[in-house]
Amino acid sequence: MTKIQKRLLIIGKVWPEPDSSAAGSRMMELIHLFIEQNWEVTFATAAAKSQFVADLEVHGVNSVSIKLNDASFDAFISGLNPDIVLFDRFMTEEQFGWRVAEQCPDALRVLDTEDLHCLREARHTALKNGREFEQTDLLNDHAKREIASILRCDLSLIISSYEMDVLKHVFRVDESLLMHLPFMLDEISVNVVTNWIPYDKRNHFISIGNFLHAPNWDAVLFLKEEIWPIIHEQLTGSELHIYGAYPTQKVEQLHNPDQGFLVKGRAEDAKEVVRNSRVLLAPLRFGAGLKGKLIEAMQCGTPCVTTEIGAEAMHGNLLWPGFIENDPKRFASKAVELYSNLLKWEQAQKNGVEIINRLYPKNELGGKLLERIRQILKDLGSYRQRNFVGQILQHHTTASTKYMSKWIEAKNKP
Repeated sequence: MTKIQKRLLIIGKVWPEPDSSAAGSRMMELIHLFIEQNWEVTFATAAAKSQFVADLEVHGVNSVSIKLNDASFDAFISGLNPDIVLFDRFMTEEQFGWRVAEQCPDALRVLDTEDLHCLREARHTALKNGREFEQTDLLNDHAKREIASILRCDLSLIISSYEMDVLKHVFRVDESLLMHLPFMLDEISVNVVTNWIPYDKRNHFISIGNFLHAPNWDAVLFLKEEIWPIIHEQLTGSELHIYGAYPTQKVEQLHNPDQGFLVKGRAEDAKEVVRNSRVLLAPLRFGAGLKGKLIEAMQCGTPCVTTEIGAEAMHGNLLWPGFIENDPKRFASKAVELYSNLLKWEQAQKNGVEIINRLYPKNELGGKLLERIRQILKDLGSYRQRNFVGQILQHHTTASTKYMSKWIEAKNKP
């Protein structure tokens, strides 16, 4: 019988939906990494399941429903006795971190930040106020909670190199508590490229993204109001197909066949619709992290036009697979150029392959994470002593969060 190496508990804000969001895809990457090491993985969340959640049992993961502000979680985690607990967002650590620390003090606590929420909120605030984002915008209430959560944990996984710099240089978080871990992806092989649908067999522009994510909704509005009218005027008969999970009525009301602006809703197979499109448009005006839609476009050989925020931390010093423009008129002009110019389109494809293969190597990145975890677990006590600020926050925050939770628990009792 194969020996189980470690027992991992993942506590999620929601059940992973890899076909709905980049966060869902990221979670499945982590799950696969640990399953491949023969770890026993349990995924627990207080969220309700939708019809689009991943079938975790098929992947060898135990699924458990838990309750917020309920002592039943204490009994559950004590019985499981995990070696490692991974929180999928800082809000999840706020809710359950103190219980984990109390019941399983020797468990390594890891935070997967997904993206820096305080950065996304700061940029959104600046946009709503009609001004440029400034570093001081980061010093908001979201940041106080998020940085506290990072400091309380033993290790935080940061998906973006830009966000690593923000944490180290703006918030002065010790680098020993952080690990840059972008998407972990399979290599795009020559065989995959050979089987991509060619330029002349592809049609239309595409925009795709979960509509529960505010930056995606803003990008679609930006397309509708300022960018698409220019493109549609220059390319007679062109169409923009808008895909995304959880479209609301306000999204569907943008549907206008006469303007070639077609709201398609959720894609049954996101990669299928991306690989059949000629150019992806992602005019993101705020946000954080790495953009799953742009990774997906590169994997499908679909060139794209995006903004500086869209491309942030995604391509290092390598050439972008398309164009990066913030101004709506220049964005539209580059979109038309990319759509119409075969040579530039094919070069953009090649750029995307190089980015995926050089910056997101699955085995190399996964190996680094596993080694980092092993090193910390060798002497967790000494490692924690070096993070005294984290101990202070654990002590004080645990007290306030603990008694608020117990008050809610008592209040909810019949």
